[in-house]
Order: sequence, then C-alpha cells, then structure tokens
Amino acid sequence: MKTRPAHPADAVAVTELLDQLGYPGNSAAATAARIRAWAGDPAGAVYVADAGGEVLGVVAVHTCPFFERAGSWGRIVALVVAERVRGRGVGGQLVTAAELFAASRGCLRVEVTSADRREEAHEFYRRRGYLDQRGSSSRFLRELTATGSHAGESARGGRA
Repeated sequence: MKTRPAHPADAVAVTELLDQLGYPGNSAAATAARIRAWAGDPAGAVYVADAGGEVLGVVAVHTCPFFERAGSWGRIVALVVAERVRGRGVGGQLVTAAELFAASRGCLRVEVTSADRREEAHEFYRRRGYLDQRGSSSRFLRELTATGSHAGESARGGRA
C-alpha cells in the first residue's frame, strides 16, 4: 500500500468513504471538484491510501499561520479509512502523510476534531500522541450565509 496525492479519478472511492463515515449526499462530481480545488491550494493537501489501485482511505490536511505567535498549525480536516481495513495501519499511514505535509509547511502542531461518539477514533489519536482536549477547550460553530454574515444580521454584526 502506498500513500499518494488524491486525483479527481479517486472521487467515486472517496465519496464512498465519506458516506461510510456518515457524510452522505456527496456526488462524485462534487468530490472531484473539491479534490481539484485542494490540489490548487498550497496550504492544503489530500492523500489517499492506494493498494493496487484500490483506495482504502483518505486524509485532508490544511495549514494556517498563527496570528499570536510565529509559525503555523495544521488541521486534519477529514480522515476516513474503509471499514473493512480499519485497525490495519491505513489510518496511521494517512496521518503520517498529513503530519509530514504540515511539518513541511512550518507547522508546529496538528489538530483534529472527532465526534464524541467515535471512541475508537479517539483512542487511535491518543495512541499517536494527540492530547485529548475535552474539558479544557470548547468548539463553537456558526453557519454563515452566502454573503458571509449570519442570517438576519448586517455586515457590522448587528441585527438588520
């Protein structure tokens, strides 16, 4: 098995992997478009685990400079390994590829989020040296409209 950059031709397999992890509704065409977009972004990368032409997993990583200090950090945006090969080292190889990409871009650390219900994934990250931040850090999300502001608010942050 080798880890290599994803290609638009991998879109069907990557879409199936996303579906296995509970992200249905992706079309192969949309996935191919995202793979192309990420390939054109020097701050991000998408890798697949390829075993003789069969895609067994995918990882996407993106980097961002710190504002408060020198250096950058990386974020594993997505990691999916085919259900039938989980526990066989595929995820480890993909995470290593993501970490190497981040390190090559000057990143000082890598972060990843994982749904609370995915305890096996949490143990996987702990075994790789990732520190569990539950209880010491919170995550806040806000959906934006196409204009970049929250529905019903002006661009200055107040109610319309």
